[in-house]
Amino acid sequence: MDLMDYKCPNCGGAVRFDPGKQDLVCPYCDTVLSVESLKSMDEQLQHAPEEKEASVGLDYEGKEWQEGEQQGMMVYTCNSCSGEIVGDETLGATSCPFCGNAVVMTATFSGTLRPDMVIPFKRDKKEALAALQRHYVGKKLLPRVFKDRNHLDEVKGVYVPFWLFDVEAYAEIDYRATNVRVWSDSDYNYTETSVYKAFRAGTIGYQRVPVDGSKVIDDTLMESIEPFHFTEAVDFQTAYLAGYFANKYDVEAKQSVSRANDRIKNSTESAFAQTVTGYDTVDAIKTSIQLQSGGICYALLPVWLLSTSWNGGKYTFAMNGQTGKFVGDLPLDKAAYKSWFLKIFGITAAALLLASQIIVTFL
Repeated sequence: MDLMDYKCPNCGGAVRFDPGKQDLVCPYCDTVLSVESLKSMDEQLQHAPEEKEASVGLDYEGKEWQEGEQQGMMVYTCNSCSGEIVGDETLGATSCPFCGNAVVMTATFSGTLRPDMVIPFKRDKKEALAALQRHYVGKKLLPRVFKDRNHLDEVKGVYVPFWLFDVEAYAEIDYRATNVRVWSDSDYNYTETSVYKAFRAGTIGYQRVPVDGSKVIDDTLMESIEPFHFTEAVDFQTAYLAGYFANKYDVEAKQSVSRANDRIKNSTESAFAQTVTGYDTVDAIKTSIQLQSGGICYALLPVWLLSTSWNGGKYTFAMNGQTGKFVGDLPLDKAAYKSWFLKIFGITAAALLLASQIIVTFL
């Protein structure tokens, strides 16, 4: 498989896409190259040769691969230093571990696998690290030693493949709504429940509903860092990938339809329910939602992935590389949680006891 690299025309160093400048920058001589000037490299991408099976000749008489061990593995050769890079078959962009040269596997994104659009990174690595530190602040149940003793294993900018769905949803929903009135006199307490039927029907159009197209990235984690602002999306060019990791999709669009449908249906139900107001309770008793596809788009979206290890556990965090929204799970200090629980339980018990004493005194 061919690799496309990006060289500085002045010093020959590897250039990388800079989120701040929104252009490619040489870290050695500070030369700036515009993304537009590298369109010719994308023309090479359009005519990339058909992918051929990689083969490596070895003089070492080692053990043969066991059946299935090589499945999904690919070997690439760096055009800069001739070093070999081993990755899986979905690897689209990376940097050479020997010379640091930013490279793009052109055949990975050629033909039908070429993305339609990309949202370039706007947040850099320093911002991702700062966001991680802020994420620790105010977490009272976080073990005190975690912040200082956890080991930062990896921080990497990744262009995650997404399928974007345009869908029109037509819904008809019946609701059971109630209003409750309570009063009392000297003899009795009264409760009156009025029951109403409400009906809503209409159409909602959805544009670019994202569904993660990578098996190795947690879907829930990716949905947690939404939204992405697609007004800033641009036509795909390989120059935006320089200096970052990028994978092609390994989940087909048709496999992502059900998740997109579930998201759209949930959003439609929520939007319609918000229009039924003025009641104490509202429950949907009959729902009919019909979806009509308006098209599918393949996009690469920017994500910073951070992983830490502590006390035998692994913790993964994600930051939206466009907006800076940061999410991730943290370990729980069990002793602090127990103390907090007992404290809350004690306050609640004391309040109930006080209330019962007041009632007894009143009677």
